[in-house]
Amino acid sequence: SMWLGSAVVTVNTKLLGGSISFFQSVCILGYCVFPFCLSAAIILGLSKTFLGHVWLDIIWVIVGFVWATRASVVFIGKFVKKERRFLAVYPVFFYYTLLAWLVLLF
Repeated sequence: SMWLGSAVVTVNTKLLGGSISFFQSVCILGYCVFPFCLSAAIILGLSKTFLGHVWLDIIWVIVGFVWATRASVVFIGKFVKKERRFLAVYPVFFYYTLLAWLVLLF
């Protein structure tokens, strides 16, 4: 899913006149997955305690989502003209929404 997500973001950015390469996109999206890994580790660790509630899991995933999305949007936004920036980072939002949902499911 990382390669597919990176390909979609790269193609979208290229179509909007951006100057990002495929491997830059893979690196950006790959490094920005760390907050989801951290959220998943925290959820796993807290699941064995009295703090293992679903609403706390959702809070941790939201924190990871905001962190990951903000980090990648700032970087990808530099490769696209200002008036097209929202269109370039729109797929990133949906990609990280998918990852957040997967963290909550498992």
